[in-house]
Amino acid sequence: MRLRSFYAALSAFLLLTSQFLISEATAQAPKTWSSGEILLGLKKLNVLGSALYVAAHPDDENTRLIAYLANGRLVETGYLSCTRGDGGQNLIGPELREGLGVIRTQELLAARRIDGGRQFFTRANDFGFSKTPEETFTIWDKEQVLADMVWVIRQRRPDVMITRFPPDARAGHGHHTASAMLAIEAFSAAADPKRFPEQLQYVQPWQAKRLLWNTGSFFVKPGEDMSQHFKLDAGGYNPLLGQSYGEIAARSRSQHRSQGFGSSAQRGDAPEYFQLLKGDKVTTDLFEGVDLTWNRVPGGAAVGKLIDEVIRKYDPANPSASVAGLLKVREKIMPMYSQSVGYSSYPDLLFWTNQKSSEVQELIRACLGLHIEATAEAATAPLMNKNIVGGTDNTIKVDVEVINRSSIDVKMISIDVEPNDYQGQFDNNKYVAHQALPLRKEPTTLTRNEKAKIRSSQVGYWNELKSQPYWLQKTGTTGMYVVVEPRQRGNAEGYPVATATASIQVLGQDLTFSVPVQYKSTDPVEGEKYRPLTVVPPVMVNVGGHAYVFADNQPKTIPVTLRAGKAGVKGTLALNLPKGWTAEPASIPFELGAKDAEQTVQFRVQPGAGAAEGKSELRAVATVEGQTYSRGYQTITYTHIPTQTLFPEAVAPLVKLDLRRKGQEIGYLMGAGDEVPDALRQIGYTVTLLKPEDITDQNLRRFDAVVLGVRAYNTLDRLKTLQPTLLKYVEQGGNLVVQYVVNRGTVLPQIGPYPLTLSTDRVTVENAPVTFLNPSQPLLNTPNKITTKDFEGWVQEQGLYYPSQWDPKYQTVLSSQDPGETAKQSAILVADYGKGHYIYTGLSLFRELPAGVPGAYRLLTNMVSLGK
Repeated sequence: MRLRSFYAALSAFLLLTSQFLISEATAQAPKTWSSGEILLGLKKLNVLGSALYVAAHPDDENTRLIAYLANGRLVETGYLSCTRGDGGQNLIGPELREGLGVIRTQELLAARRIDGGRQFFTRANDFGFSKTPEETFTIWDKEQVLADMVWVIRQRRPDVMITRFPPDARAGHGHHTASAMLAIEAFSAAADPKRFPEQLQYVQPWQAKRLLWNTGSFFVKPGEDMSQHFKLDAGGYNPLLGQSYGEIAARSRSQHRSQGFGSSAQRGDAPEYFQLLKGDKVTTDLFEGVDLTWNRVPGGAAVGKLIDEVIRKYDPANPSASVAGLLKVREKIMPMYSQSVGYSSYPDLLFWTNQKSSEVQELIRACLGLHIEATAEAATAPLMNKNIVGGTDNTIKVDVEVINRSSIDVKMISIDVEPNDYQGQFDNNKYVAHQALPLRKEPTTLTRNEKAKIRSSQVGYWNELKSQPYWLQKTGTTGMYVVVEPRQRGNAEGYPVATATASIQVLGQDLTFSVPVQYKSTDPVEGEKYRPLTVVPPVMVNVGGHAYVFADNQPKTIPVTLRAGKAGVKGTLALNLPKGWTAEPASIPFELGAKDAEQTVQFRVQPGAGAAEGKSELRAVATVEGQTYSRGYQTITYTHIPTQTLFPEAVAPLVKLDLRRKGQEIGYLMGAGDEVPDALRQIGYTVTLLKPEDITDQNLRRFDAVVLGVRAYNTLDRLKTLQPTLLKYVEQGGNLVVQYVVNRGTVLPQIGPYPLTLSTDRVTVENAPVTFLNPSQPLLNTPNKITTKDFEGWVQEQGLYYPSQWDPKYQTVLSSQDPGETAKQSAILVADYGKGHYIYTGLSLFRELPAGVPGAYRLLTNMVSLGK
């Protein structure tokens, strides 16, 4: 009995440590296994090998190779992305920067759930396109990024490391090159106990066997001799999954919807090429010289034989028949793990017994068809006031359901629900505990298809930012996020708010299984949906709009929406304003009766004589029961990822500038999604959002200008047929402004009235000096005089996707360049066409306007005013 209790405790410890070290995606339906997937898992149980793929961004990874390694070679396969892709563009919505980084993180997790890999990150922030690694390392903290990479290597102990990019200019992006350079350095640093010694209290040094560059068509010149590269075929078919690795890869890569990376499946031979960067030479196999069997750990041979026996006897029609054999495997592994704990001389044994114990446990659950689910009654849990303890308004009910769907009896010992940020209590009518509460006291046996369902009441949490993505909880820099807890670095996402743990007994052995507490709902179209349980403060404060522009001293109405995190919230709301600004009223009392209730209040804000020109900032602050709250509530909802919740600062730019405008009516045809229409409204224009069916000769006549949103010619297929109508509008005296278009995937070959060739040319230095090529050009003079000062204070980049060639009928307006490059003269192209004007601009107005950059408003005003 003592031994069984010890193994039960050890099982719980293994579960805890594996959750702590590797944070998996938590908001998803409980995993179900097919018979083929179980057999594949059994085969993987007998493989002790690991690979780590390294690149710079989400969507850089080779999903086919990851699928092949994880499901064909059956090795532990990870993808380490240096960044979360925050600096990219968004094809599916308006989210940029932090919001886009959250989306792309979840897209990577969705991809890994398909191809079988694990996902990791460093603290590096994607600050936008970078042309050289030297520039990248002036913005990233190279030592911190290297430390994170070493941490993941030491944690996951890969036998083989693979980079997507070469460590030179062929990589085509400073981040790409930097990721390969860091991988080369990390390959050796991870094995050096003198490098990052603070990590060694948790992990041990590790030397991978080799580091390879996964070269391919991106980097190979036509006719180049590839015979000196190592080659393997990753295009095989996996009969247990019913798919080829190319088919799996297409599904995986298609999760990158925000980047427009939907992919068609590739079938048949798929050669992958590799070039050695560091370590042992490879001639016959990626894992050459690595023992991938249980023989690599002391005492492992006997475990391998037991697993062979389970595989030999596996019955796909009755997976539960394998449970007894898996329990024997578990019994064999557990003493090996306990032997290795605390002894640095057995790091490989510790890693692999920990890893395989978790796999055995999950396979037992799969063979039993054991369904465990913990769902909260609401999507949000309340944050407790530090000054007030207790109270029923802080509780949230959690239902835990356990179903045994096998022919083997399962004895339920207990079900515990525990917050991962515990400072509360649980109440199950008559039982109250200050730690995890066993919600069922008497053991109960569950026979086939029998269900145990228990409800608890859980109080709120103390940590206001518990549910904020962990890398956004502290203010970072342009190049780096701040993560205080070192063991959280590398993780894809934070830990769940609360965890339910079922302690069971199967065939005499004690087991524990933990699942995150989630919120489940049923959508009438999409069916059952899961989202993370989210901790919210008593009140959240959202400032309406993104930037408020004052072209004169007249007041503007600024709406602020309050949202209740619990019932019965009352307090006061005020605006913190810069010197010289006033708000009327100074504060507003509020009372929200129901949880999730919202109330919008309005302030009249006005610049006074002492208000400085340019950009400043307001902050909305709510005071409730002596505590101040100044964060909003933002949900990101798309069908391909779980709903995400952010708590942005309740701030907005205030922009005071000298601005004149002409015209009044603007038609706006949205492309991929941006916030430019709001900016136009801020400067006094009346904006009509157009649909493709609104693009008719008669409708367009009423507009002083028509503006096409970013990537419109990439996303709106109907522009193929609407282009003649738009050009006729210009010809008859209209003004058409086209914002940047990606050079690949346009819906028609020419987007202007005269030929122009789009390219990837850009100016990445946001404050690069600007030269005016034609100072008398009306766009630079009417109605506002544009000066070089208007290009100060820009964010991330100056412009992108500039044309590389254009017809002489286009007039160039300005020139700028990144250091060491030739001048780019096509940031703005203007063409007279008939009686009207056509403007193409690659300037990043879609970023600058929401950020409150004064010059961006003056430039846009002149564009839509041209010819008026």
